[in-house]
Amino acid sequence: MVKAVFFDVDGTLVSFNTHSIPPSALDALSTLKNNGIKVFVATGRAFVQLEILSDLPFDGYITANGAYCTNSQYELIHKSIIPIEDIEALIRYQEEKGQFPVSFMTPKGMTINYIDEKVMELSRIVDVPPPPVKSLREAANSEVLQMDLYTDKEKEREVMRKVLVHCQATRWNPCFADVNLRGCSKQAGIDHFFQHFDFKLDETMAFGDGGNDIAMLRHVAIGVAMGNASDEVKRTADFVTDTVDDNGIWNALKHFRII
Repeated sequence: MVKAVFFDVDGTLVSFNTHSIPPSALDALSTLKNNGIKVFVATGRAFVQLEILSDLPFDGYITANGAYCTNSQYELIHKSIIPIEDIEALIRYQEEKGQFPVSFMTPKGMTINYIDEKVMELSRIVDVPPPPVKSLREAANSEVLQMDLYTDKEKEREVMRKVLVHCQATRWNPCFADVNLRGCSKQAGIDHFFQHFDFKLDETMAFGDGGNDIAMLRHVAIGVAMGNASDEVKRTADFVTDTVDDNGIWNALKHFRII
């Protein structure tokens, strides 16, 4: 019996086409809650970027790919910080090898060292303004939950191998890679919730569409890939539903007779 359902945001709850939550997904959330099932957010977004979800009845939030987890009252459950030595190494790398955009996500918000077309493209995709510009060295004075590297996969591999040695990277869009402390993931975020909420792993379900959802979909009892997910994500899932715009969440929950 499913007692907890975890939802990615972009491309899962929120459509890339309309930048809104489909009515069927809103109905699904309401029905789950009425049935006594807990609902959670599991996103790579910063906590401060969840305004679109502010009126919805979530029981908790896994943000920054598991680096910052709170309950419904926004009380902290878990926090993972990127080591300062990795941040300093990235600053030195950019000074020696050349600059590319890097955003820093902290408990209080986001900043970015500069804005290029990749940054603007992502902003258009998720319908969220680019972060304010601040130098990497200035941003490094805060607790960094996540960095986003706006570069290609080849540069990403070099940086992860030589520079960000205590971190790991995932992608859900070709424009950039999410970087978190090694071991930090939506999967780990789910595990941090066990001691705070009354459910077990075999009572969990999750929906996602991106590379940063793969660990989560493998981990839960029922992992559902959206129809708009990549082939890699679909291969990971237990079930592939319709796209976010074609009532994918509602249809999957009906398929498994959860609503």
